[in-house]
Amino acid sequence: MIRLKDIYFRREQRDILTDIQLTVNEGEHWVILGRNGSGKTTILELLNGYQFPSSGTVEVLGKRYGTVDIREARKSIGYISSSLYDKLTPRDPVWEVVATGEYGYLRFYQDIPDETIAKAEAMLARVGLTHVKDQLLGTLSQGERKKILLARALMLDPAILIMDEPCSGLDLFEREKLLNDINNLKETGVTVVYVTHHIEEIMPIFTHAALLENGKLVAAGPKTAVLTEENLLQAFQVPVRLEWENGRPWIQVRGTAGISK
Repeated sequence: MIRLKDIYFRREQRDILTDIQLTVNEGEHWVILGRNGSGKTTILELLNGYQFPSSGTVEVLGKRYGTVDIREARKSIGYISSSLYDKLTPRDPVWEVVATGEYGYLRFYQDIPDETIAKAEAMLARVGLTHVKDQLLGTLSQGERKKILLARALMLDPAILIMDEPCSGLDLFEREKLLNDINNLKETGVTVVYVTHHIEEIMPIFTHAALLENGKLVAAGPKTAVLTEENLLQAFQVPVRLEWENGRPWIQVRGTAGISK
């Protein structure tokens, strides 16, 4: 479904990504982890066609970027990020914001088909937010806004759902509610690619992990093979104790003596 081959990405003489090799197969759900500035979001921008590599090839759903209309390729990709929310209009009603996902619009300037409205309301019911459908987007809590972005992304019935730190800014309660909704996506058939730097956000849905350090892959593959104390130390420069519970990893910092300055 996704193949990044021999990817190098350079900006102003700086190597952002170096020799990235990554293949995501059907039925797999991936989480991409790393420190701030490790290249996680750049990989997502490559997958969405918002950036293009300095060298190497990006292939998504059988389409090799650079040889296809990228706008057509994006119609099969759902994308959730804080930067997307900033582009939406807080004065629009929630149901209308969700409905824009059907066409990739930021807002409507024409009549909205009844079937699109009904689908938007169904997506809101799916994330448990039917009761706010007529509220203005700007009146919602942080947690509700994140769920609205999820409902909007699902309007296209995407083959791939890309999520860039969706739990950022949420308290523990709201985070766990959103993570539960994400975990339930395993029953939809959509392939999830999820970026975070918080190990505890890795829910049972995720089958694979890619660990980045300074633009390079430390490891990539089945999550239990990649997420080891040794690999996490290399990626985050913090010694940790790692434990698994019901398919979800938890870490405890083992002291600061090994932390690089």
